[in-house]
Amino acid sequence: MKKQLIWCSALIVFILISLTSYAQRKRTDQTLDRPKLVVGIVVDQMRWDYLYRYYERYGEGGFKRMLNEGFSANNTNIDYVPTVTAIGHTTVYTGSVPSIHGIAGNNFIIQATGEQMYCSEDKSVQTVGSTSDAGEMSPRNLLASTITDELKLATNFRSKVIGVAIKDRGSIFPAGHAADAAYWFDGKTGNFITSTYYMKELPAWVNEFNKAAWVEKLMDKGWETLYPIDTYVQSSADDNEYEGEFKGTDKPTLPLNTANLYKEQGPGMISSTPFGNTLSIEMAKAAIDNEDLGNHEVTDFLALSLSSTDYIGHRFGPNAIEVEDTYLRLDKELEEFLNYLDKQVGEGEYTVFLTADHGGAHNVSFMQDNRFPSGTFSSGQIEKELNNVLQEKFSEEELVISLSNYQVHFNSPLINERGLDKEELKSVAIDFLKKQEGVSYVVDMEKAASSAVPALIRERIVNGYHYKRSGSIQIILNPAWYGHGSKRPTGTSHSAWNPYDSHIPLIFMGWGIEQGKTSRPTHMTDVAPTIAALLNIQTPNGTIGEPILEAMKN
Repeated sequence: MKKQLIWCSALIVFILISLTSYAQRKRTDQTLDRPKLVVGIVVDQMRWDYLYRYYERYGEGGFKRMLNEGFSANNTNIDYVPTVTAIGHTTVYTGSVPSIHGIAGNNFIIQATGEQMYCSEDKSVQTVGSTSDAGEMSPRNLLASTITDELKLATNFRSKVIGVAIKDRGSIFPAGHAADAAYWFDGKTGNFITSTYYMKELPAWVNEFNKAAWVEKLMDKGWETLYPIDTYVQSSADDNEYEGEFKGTDKPTLPLNTANLYKEQGPGMISSTPFGNTLSIEMAKAAIDNEDLGNHEVTDFLALSLSSTDYIGHRFGPNAIEVEDTYLRLDKELEEFLNYLDKQVGEGEYTVFLTADHGGAHNVSFMQDNRFPSGTFSSGQIEKELNNVLQEKFSEEELVISLSNYQVHFNSPLINERGLDKEELKSVAIDFLKKQEGVSYVVDMEKAASSAVPALIRERIVNGYHYKRSGSIQIILNPAWYGHGSKRPTGTSHSAWNPYDSHIPLIFMGWGIEQGKTSRPTHMTDVAPTIAALLNIQTPNGTIGEPILEAMKN
């Protein structure tokens, strides 16, 4: 009898387990499998080769973890010119290009009126969290949807989407039109702020974060190299003429007394130190904690841009110890952030991607001193001379109002008022510009598709041309040339088609991602459709890219 009872009990337990397992499988079959959280990380001005230039000095848990556990698309390039921050962040998240999404530069010119427009400028909204005008921003100039918008639409707006960055454009465009919030840094107050586009007042947790005096605490540390300075063999000697010093300092070298910089020049100085990245990551963690990101029934999205790498790169150039040290520090902070996500969201429960908005050229003087052809293009002087040529021909002053983004922006209201022949104007301007030192090609934007330039450059010109917001003529400089008023500038610049500006890192890791890599050509426009395919949602409505299928499991 006892044996029969044992067998009956065992049978009942088996049946219950089987029924439970069946019910779980049934529920799983009826539930769309997605990650709890997607984290997009854009490292401003990160050249692709930084992944490997400092590889031997990286730890195991940051960049190396992403490379070893995730999927790396090693031949990812930008699809347009000019390669600048606002366009880069927008393209990553829209899968589109300026000719479609409309963000034609950090600043662009409304061709019909000649009005200059900052990319995220919006005078119809007010600053939230500060009395400055730094919050008069929104995504209103963005004409296409983002992957974050499509996630909102796919979940009937139940997903939470938040953007965080030092730069407003690095937060606003990735977060999209339908974001719950986008926060950026106000250099005047040292606070993270937003605009009335998103909310009427800051959440309590953001106010608490701002009250914690993060900027003062971080800047009080001082910036010293992580390791003995003589071990930075991938960089030029620290004291050299290729780097730009901070105001109030004698030379561009480490260690740097950042506490004094903070006291003398204000909280905005943190942007030009590695501590700006620390601040952004801490703000991102605070957003995850307080908004409960990754703990809802649907997928949430955090868009994080790390802006300080761009400020540091512009000041010091790619071959500086300061840049190497910044990436070694970022590697450690990336490791800590990934460990935080493992604990907070769950290892394997989130998907993260890391890419860049653009790269950066080697310093012109550095290149020349090492016997590489290089030079500077003085846009201001060329614009003045071009206007003189046009005035002599057409008897009108200031027919060109800007050469921004290496494009000729004509004074359209004046041209229309005077009834001038714009085709003839363009012809004269092109003839003049072709004769300037350092110029490879000068292309009439409306005839770019049939222009006599290499196909790759031609396609990038076409993709970058928004006829309402871009200039009428595109100037392409020789390799290693960029715009600057000085013949021997310090630091660096970017915005060209060349690999140093257009070849960017792209790594996916986590939920749904296959381990591996590819060297086949991939594109910045492929990021958004890859995430869309991973999440089983619609691609953004201006997308021209394609999903990187080999990056995804199954």
